[in-house]
Amino acid sequence: MVWVIPIGIVVFLFLAGIRIVRPTHRGLIERFGKYNRFASPGFNWVLPGIERMIQVNITEQMVDAQPQEIITNDNLNAKVDAQVYYKVKADEECVKSSQYNVYNYQWQIVNLARTTLRNIIGTLTLKSANSERDKINGELLSTLAKETGSWGMEIVRTELKEIDPPKDVQETMNKVVKAENEKVAALDFANAMEREADGQKRAEIKKAEGIRQAKILAAEGEAEAIRLVNDAADKYFIGNAQILRKLEMVEKALKNNAKIVIPSNCELVNVIGEMAGVLPIKKPGNE
Repeated sequence: MVWVIPIGIVVFLFLAGIRIVRPTHRGLIERFGKYNRFASPGFNWVLPGIERMIQVNITEQMVDAQPQEIITNDNLNAKVDAQVYYKVKADEECVKSSQYNVYNYQWQIVNLARTTLRNIIGTLTLKSANSERDKINGELLSTLAKETGSWGMEIVRTELKEIDPPKDVQETMNKVVKAENEKVAALDFANAMEREADGQKRAEIKKAEGIRQAKILAAEGEAEAIRLVNDAADKYFIGNAQILRKLEMVEKALKNNAKIVIPSNCELVNVIGEMAGVLPIKKPGNE
């Protein structure tokens, strides 16, 4: 039974020294306060009371740089806030650097970001700061990456949350924007009315052109008809101008649907002659 106690102590020490490292972390094992070895994800064991493990998160994390008042180059107080996304690199040297080269890297990143924003935005006007957000993000990212290079960090990206001017300046800017929008709307309306007027003008011109063309065609048709009549007269009524005149007079007489009674013993040519005010043509042998 004497051997039970030592076995119990060994079992207790074994269980007390078990450390499980998740895939999202890496571990640093120290012995008597000095770095001893690197702990990968999975099962790890340390000597209780002699060794201890520091687990470091290697996933991407975000810290808020916290809002601050920054004086711009045009002497306006702008409220600026930003976010920084970072992660500790997973290799042993970087994990060691994050613990042994810097004290509380999250707090350090926040203060470094705030200082860098003051330096960048202090050289810009409020208007340019709002219009050049990508440039500010790029400079902030570059500076943080450079300064944290020895901390085993990777600065993934930076994002400006807000650049807010003082309340009175904001109200003035809103009025200016409103006036610009109203000006643009008025110009759009004027352009639309001008286009509508141009469209109506072109439609009237086309309509007038159509009427003009129709009159020209009608005149040309009438002229062609007269020409055909003249040609027919020249061809079929040579030396018989009086007969042609008679036919024209009959045409005018019958224009208003006048009714004419023709005797049964008369020929149409004689009737036409009488209507025209000339003697009828007599048949040969009826003299």
